[in-house]
Amino acid sequence: MQIITQSGQAEQTITKSRFVASADYCSDERAVAMALRRLASAHQSAHHLAYAYRVKTSQGIVQRFSDAGEPSGTAGKPVLQMLEGRDLINVCVGVIRYYGGVNLGTGGLARAYGGTAKLALDNARFGDFVEMQTMRFTLDYKRLDQLTRDLARMNGEILDKAFGEHVTVLASVPAHEVANLQQKYA
Repeated sequence: MQIITQSGQAEQTITKSRFVASADYCSDERAVAMALRRLASAHQSAHHLAYAYRVKTSQGIVQRFSDAGEPSGTAGKPVLQMLEGRDLINVCVGVIRYYGGVNLGTGGLARAYGGTAKLALDNARFGDFVEMQTMRFTLDYKRLDQLTRDLARMNGEILDKAFGEHVTVLASVPAHEVANLQQKYA
């Protein structure tokens, strides 16, 4: 599975209709809603905002799409198929349509929405998806620097620190590193 590391945008005109797409990283459904709101507010006079997203949750992968008033299966579904075909996760692609007065037909709509989504994805950058897990560490002050370096090396992130007799650190770490860190900082 892969994630978007840099958003991608695309625009094309097909038979007088203008299509604008944005492919963005979204860690959860709340982030999806925010990304779609930003896209909609940037294109307030657009006629349709079709979208698809795939987000990994603790219950598995949640994927949804919306045809935004277009005939069923002609807008959001082709976008979702692009995401599934590239095995992307934690991603949302929104495609705006400014209606140009010419009906494209169901096949034309599917090609236009799917094709514009593909162009936006082609303009994005990707990286491997790494499952993260939250860990809590309680350690002496003198070991805090080493933990910070270890987390930086593995692309982990310190979420919170509490200072008392010992330092308590809440961190997000790659799941495959959990056993090593438990052993090292036990």
